Amino acid sequence: MKRGLRTLALIVADIVLLVISIYVSFMLRFGGEVPAFYGETLRNMIVSIIFIKLIILYFFKLYKSLWAYASIEELIEIVEGVFLANAAFIVFMFFIEINIPRSVFVLIAVFDTIFLGGTRLSYRIYRRYRTYGNIFSKENKKRIMIIGGGVAGTMTIRELRSRSYELGEPVVIIDDDPCKKGKTVNNIPVAGNRHDITRIAEHKDIDEIIIAMPSASRRELKIIIEECKKTNCKLLILPGVYEIINGKVNISNIREVQIEDLLGREEIKLDTEHINEFIRNKRVMVTGGAGSIGFELARQIAKYNPSKLILVDINENGLYDVQHELDWQYNREKLTLDFVAKMGSIRDEDRLNYLFNKYRPEIVFHAAAHKHVPMMEENPHEAIKNNIFGTLNLVRIADKYKVEKFVQISTDKAVNPTNIMGATKRICELIIRTYDAGSDTEFAAVRFGNVLGSNGSVIPLFKKQIEKGGPVTVTHSEIIRYFMTIPEASQLVLQAGAMAEGGEIFVLDMGEPVKILTLAEDLIKLSGFIPYEDINITITGLRPGEKLFEELLLNEEGIKETLHKKIYIGKPYFMEMNYLTYQLNNLRDIIDNQNGKNLKKSLQTLVPEYKPENQGDVGKVVEFKNSSKAIVEK
Repeated sequence: MKRGLRTLALIVADIVLLVISIYVSFMLRFGGEVPAFYGETLRNMIVSIIFIKLIILYFFKLYKSLWAYASIEELIEIVEGVFLANAAFIVFMFFIEINIPRSVFVLIAVFDTIFLGGTRLSYRIYRRYRTYGNIFSKENKKRIMIIGGGVAGTMTIRELRSRSYELGEPVVIIDDDPCKKGKTVNNIPVAGNRHDITRIAEHKDIDEIIIAMPSASRRELKIIIEECKKTNCKLLILPGVYEIINGKVNISNIREVQIEDLLGREEIKLDTEHINEFIRNKRVMVTGGAGSIGFELARQIAKYNPSKLILVDINENGLYDVQHELDWQYNREKLTLDFVAKMGSIRDEDRLNYLFNKYRPEIVFHAAAHKHVPMMEENPHEAIKNNIFGTLNLVRIADKYKVEKFVQISTDKAVNPTNIMGATKRICELIIRTYDAGSDTEFAAVRFGNVLGSNGSVIPLFKKQIEKGGPVTVTHSEIIRYFMTIPEASQLVLQAGAMAEGGEIFVLDMGEPVKILTLAEDLIKLSGFIPYEDINITITGLRPGEKLFEELLLNEEGIKETLHKKIYIGKPYFMEMNYLTYQLNNLRDIIDNQNGKNLKKSLQTLVPEYKPENQGDVGKVVEFKNSSKAIVEK
């Protein structure tokens, strides 16, 4: 009702203004005295004329727009509506055979535009004043630099201006196009290129920088972000072209720059046809389906239309979240996905037998594991029971029910391990390799490094520490790690699974290693603080089982290329089944007897390269360069 009253008031105001426009135009044309003939005609025809104009203006949505947020599009609608309304006025006068001077029509069109546009601009000014107070005050406004003077930058400026009294004020544009330098975009000056960011940010007292380059490559974005990091400004970014729908930028699309943006990794190109053939119309099970990797695997698998998706996890709350999200997403998009979320532990052989017998999965992705290194050092028996014997349960049951493919999610910590978690994952690889030799099931493992944002990873910890005001804790000033995003890792796991023929250990190209101290400094800067001034960083020392460097390959494995440039195959050594079974039985006896003394010795029997103490010089960085040849030679 309130909105209807506002619309009615606007229509009444337009009627009055359109009448005034006509009479003022005639007065100007005839020097203040309108001839009696025209005056009589107007009195007789004014209702018909105004009615015709209102109908046309209505179809141009002049009574549906939210004028509190009016912009150039609404102005164009007013001009177009006024033009057609007056064209209809001319046609009407022609049909009733009344000749009016052409200059009168021009004047009427001009006054219509001024009056109709003026009322709507006045309403916008009134709303701003009522919401934000003195609209001319520039106090306490954040000063914003826009990087990118193209379409996205222009739309971002307009969106900011519509809400500038709560979001900030755009004051300068950075663009690498030399033709734009010295020009203005929406009355905002283009002051320089990316090399001028630091100087201009300081000169203009910039508080925030928004990167509005949705079509830029990730590598180019990384370079620009590195320049922005030299300032003390908070960084925001418009993520990608897909966020701009129908030429509109919503302020909710603009997010904070994240660590992922600093990796500069280009989007992965997948052989979707091969993956589709691998997944489509198959029954697919994901263990650890409530974990960060398992959940993302489920999202990715769902895109390829499996006949059934079975998610298994012991985490009740996490499994509920997965179920809720998939239900919501597919109901919203009116798509069908046949999936079930089942509670169960991989330690529970009876439960696994029941699930495999009921759902008969054709493909299994095994992502369930205990992965937190320090926690597993404190609880080695639990790590072994879950990671080793849970995997053994799954492998045996997968073999029993003749699963087509079984893909084990492994880790770079399985290479020359110095911790319990890494040793258990290495034994999982041995189980996969050994069982593959005598099974109809194709068993394979996929090995990669740290995943940004995954449960237990360093990024969420750093963010929590920053929110509390610090300090941010880093275990060693020289510690480095390989990093990959969760979607990137999951997509490559699917691609490797599609390639698997049995017995392989796939190694993912993790890009360049990242120094954790640099990562902490970057995250502090991206949060709008200055490292060591606003937020301190403290070095706490290596934790039990932690290495300075992680590796992706054992010396004896070698490496060979695949058809995908980011996936390689290691050549793991083979362990005879009887020997493996004998050693696992010994390990089970030690676990059952809670014998901690012989635990690590038993692990070393299976994994001779396991050295259970901090040895930062044990690992060496196996760098993945852009050249495939360089990888093979290493």
